[in-house]
Amino acid sequence: MAKNHSDESPIIRLGISACLLGQPVRHDGGHKREAFLVDTLGAFVNWVPVCPEVEIGMGTPRETIRLEGNADDPRVVAPKSGVDHTNAMKRWSKQRLKALDELDLHGFVLKRASPSCGAFRVKVHPPNGGTPLNRGQGVFARALTQQCPLLPVEEEGRLNDAWLRENFIERVFAWYRWQQFLADKPTKKGLVAFHTAHKMTLMSHSVEAYRALGRLVAGVGKRPWASVRADYAEGFMTTLARRPTRCKHTRVLDQLVGSLKRLIDAAARQELIGLVEDYRRELVPLTVPLNLLKDHVAMHDVPEWVRQQLYLNPCPKELRLRNQL
Repeated sequence: MAKNHSDESPIIRLGISACLLGQPVRHDGGHKREAFLVDTLGAFVNWVPVCPEVEIGMGTPRETIRLEGNADDPRVVAPKSGVDHTNAMKRWSKQRLKALDELDLHGFVLKRASPSCGAFRVKVHPPNGGTPLNRGQGVFARALTQQCPLLPVEEEGRLNDAWLRENFIERVFAWYRWQQFLADKPTKKGLVAFHTAHKMTLMSHSVEAYRALGRLVAGVGKRPWASVRADYAEGFMTTLARRPTRCKHTRVLDQLVGSLKRLIDAAARQELIGLVEDYRRELVPLTVPLNLLKDHVAMHDVPEWVRQQLYLNPCPKELRLRNQL
């Protein structure tokens, strides 16, 4: 369990397949402990472990299970004994999600390929034999993503990809900030400030989506407040799920460098411009121009909107994100 470094640290709560924390809940009595999740990310979050098989009473060790039938609504079957666990798994998922909803989770890490927890491309076996298709989703994972469509959800295997790892963690911290905004008696003025602070972050994913959200915020007095908040949350998280590109990051960096034009001398500006160009040409990672840019922002009297940009510090530096982008 977690370990916030100070009283000022955000309290991030993430659901997780229990085997990924090293709990011996696998069908063979083993686990699938993931070092990054436990040793690195674990220093900044409170984990909420879940194991569908154990929690519906299957025990450990146990017979293996698999998905069978229609990929859109498969059965959960133990092929050796023929026992069908589908109804039990669905009933439990409904009850467990109700309990998890009270915890206000900020994300969920699921076990890849699991018939209960796999979020993407889980094998589904045809009812009459034949080659299984990688088109399914674990029963609990399906219930989770249907009930919480904006919640950041990822599989541990996909987190080995630098972009997917960064994107998941960025969305987790963004969802935390949105939940904090909602918890602090949200106002229309507060939404404007929230949107402004995420300007560069959103633009690194999609300029068009940022502008669309801006129009939503600008018209905040013309629609019911609850409807505006719901639409903004959907647009905000959907935008962050879109893949940023080197070109988009470069445009954001150029705009931030431009905000320093009258505050730094020509040599310092040329150094920044050169590092941004090196990043564009894939000669250095994003952290190189970004770290120098942050130094200048800290040292100079930049416009307040620049200082507020969460793009500069989206999450704790110890997570070493953007080092490979």
